[in-house]
Parts: sequence; C-alpha cells; structure tokens
Amino acid sequence: MDTGARASTVRQHAPDLRALRGVLPEWWPVFLGLAILFVPTFYDLFTGAWVGEEQGHGPIIFGLALWLIYRKWPDVIEATTPPRASWAGWPILAIGLAAHLLGRSQNILMLQIVAIILVMAAVLLVKRGGRALRVLWFPFFFMLFMVPLPSEFVAAVTMPMKMAVSWATEHLLFAFGYPISRSGVILQIGQYQLLVADACAGLQTLLTLEALGLFYLNLMRHPSAFRNIGLALFIVPISFSANVIRVVVLTLITYYFGDAAGQGFLHGFAGMVLFVTALVLILSIDSALQWFIRRREAT
Repeated sequence: MDTGARASTVRQHAPDLRALRGVLPEWWPVFLGLAILFVPTFYDLFTGAWVGEEQGHGPIIFGLALWLIYRKWPDVIEATTPPRASWAGWPILAIGLAAHLLGRSQNILMLQIVAIILVMAAVLLVKRGGRALRVLWFPFFFMLFMVPLPSEFVAAVTMPMKMAVSWATEHLLFAFGYPISRSGVILQIGQYQLLVADACAGLQTLLTLEALGLFYLNLMRHPSAFRNIGLALFIVPISFSANVIRVVVLTLITYYFGDAAGQGFLHGFAGMVLFVTALVLILSIDSALQWFIRRREAT
C-alpha cells in the first residue's frame, strides 16, 4: 500500500474513533452496572470452568466476540443515528436477570452464561434499538458457542466420536508399524495404556473448532456462497482429523517418553497441536475452494 492509500485509510478510520469516544459518556454507567452484575460470575468462570480443557475455549470466544463488537461499533452508530430504543429489550432484560439470579443461586453454569448474552443484547436494544442488534448479530451468535451444553447430551454424542477417533488412531499407527491395539476408547501401545478422554475428542472440541471456522468466515467475508457454505461444512471433518492428529501425537509422546510426558506439559502442547492443525486445514481447504471457484469461472 502506498503512502497516499495509508493516509486515506487513517482518515477513514479517524471519524470512527472519534465516534467511539463520543459515546463513552453515555455508556460508562452501563459498563459499570454490567461489571457490578457479572464480575462475580466471571471470577468463578476464570477460576473454575474456564480453567479446564472442556470449557477452556470460553474466554477466547468471549474475547473475540467483544473485539467483533468493538470492530463493528462504528457501523452501529451509523445505522442507529438518531438512536431508537426498542421496548423489546425490557422483557429480554427481565429474562436475563432472572436467568442470572437462578444460575448464581443454583450454581447452574449454562444459565449464568446465557444471562450474560441476554443482558448484553437487552441493553443494546434499550439503548440503540433493533437495528443495532441486526448489525451485531454475529458476535451475539458467536457467544452462544461458550454456553455449555447439558452433560447428558454431551456424553451421548461424545462417545461415538471418541470411538471413531480411537479407531482411526489405532489403524493409522498400526499401518506405520507401531505395536498398538484398542479396546473401546482405550489404546494400548507398547506397555502403556491411554484413555481417549472427552476433552481429546468430544463434542465441545467440535463446537470450538466450528466457532473458529465461523469466525474465520466472518472475518474474510467471502462473496461466494459456495465457498462459505463449503468451508462451514468442512469444519466437521476438519475437527475429526485434528482430533485424530492430537490423539496420535499424545500416543506417540507416551510411547517414546512415558506416561509422565504424555500427561504433563506435553499434553497441553498436544492441545495446541489440535488448534494449529485445524487452522492449517481450514486455510488449506479455503485455498482449495478458492482455486476451484477460479477454475470454474475461467471455463
């Protein structure tokens, strides 16, 4: 980009930043109220559920959603000037506060996180109206991925997924000559046994990778519907492949370095392998779809 283009970009974004600063006096009491209401919940999340592997994606999704809201806020201001409050926000606010009260009193994590989303959406409706929520629909939809599903449903869906990942890991390593066998979701390699846990091949991992793919699609904003739908559908096999690669890595770490290495620091490293692998596969498939579209248009 040349100097003139950079200067033009700066000029285009300067009014947006001024607009953001201009609404701060109006919004700081709202931010203060939300902080007073939800800081105890976030403290419990950051010291409890969001520390574990199954819900560890929660802070990432919430942070990305807030960044998307900040990024789209100039569009909200443009679409809602002058602002027109929507009375639909008040019943949603009442439902959100009731969910928060019930979730806190009964220690129901799902209700507490749903309450955060509902209250934020209600405040937006009351302050800026329905147009604002239409502009910011994706960040609020994206936050739904941090809502934990009922444990019974997760267990019912996760078991077949773990069986499939265990089967694929066994056959892949056996094809490369490793002494491996399987009984259900328990892998035996050499003298070591490994249990394929929910966090390694569960529904939450699939949902997290689906969220990652949708975030990528929203960021890229491809004009081709074929490319968007195709990439969204490919997230499921991408998740399966990434899970298989993670379990293969953990199995090989245990085989070569022992149980302590497999369950210690390198177990967390294998989690990074999962997301890096998924990201690489998403970018690769997106490039392949782009190549296919260009070739089809050229013929």
